[in-house]
Amino acid sequence: MTELLWGGQPQRSRGPKPAITLAGIAEAGIRIADAEGLEAVSMQRVADDLPVTKMALYRHVPGKTELVAVMSDLAIGPPPDHDPMPWRDALKTWALDLYAAFAKHPWLLQSTIGRRLLGPNELAWMDRGIEKLADSGLDGGEQFDSILVLTSHVRNLAQQTLTTGLTEDHINQALAGILTAEAARFPHLAAAMQTAGGSENQGLEFGLDRILDGLEVLISARKG
Repeated sequence: MTELLWGGQPQRSRGPKPAITLAGIAEAGIRIADAEGLEAVSMQRVADDLPVTKMALYRHVPGKTELVAVMSDLAIGPPPDHDPMPWRDALKTWALDLYAAFAKHPWLLQSTIGRRLLGPNELAWMDRGIEKLADSGLDGGEQFDSILVLTSHVRNLAQQTLTTGLTEDHINQALAGILTAEAARFPHLAAAMQTAGGSENQGLEFGLDRILDGLEVLISARKG
């Protein structure tokens, strides 16, 4: 697995160019997962997509577990580059970029959980996030935890909206329909709904801003 994710495969120096490559196999798996979900990915489906024999795939990748690991790192890609900005703006932009990566490939929410080997692109995301806190005065553990909290919020909102198709607007519409007839039963909820509004990703950005508010207080305390 380490060799697959970290580019340790031996390079061919002689002989004909192989008909398929590990990257090409992973890209085929990504196409299938994007269209039909991660459950649809199998060695046979990928072989049919290329098209090659199933046995030809095993010369490059041992099985589906390893294939999904390579697919995930390739799909998430490296974090986007941005012009320098203050740490708070940089971290919020980083978190929104991460949400966009999940939005492009929602199956990543399923494939990037649990005990597994991390690939270079996924570690690059972590490194980029921690980079924004390098001069914050937070120690290493606090920097890691800050990125963990931001990532957890992004994943939670992405899980609710990207895998179910249930947006904040859908929730508001459902509540509005019920509260039209049941306002007296749920007066506080009904009152809040009357002044509710904002963008579709309001929950995502609201949560990010509140997390960053807390980090700003902590960083100010460290520096002060």
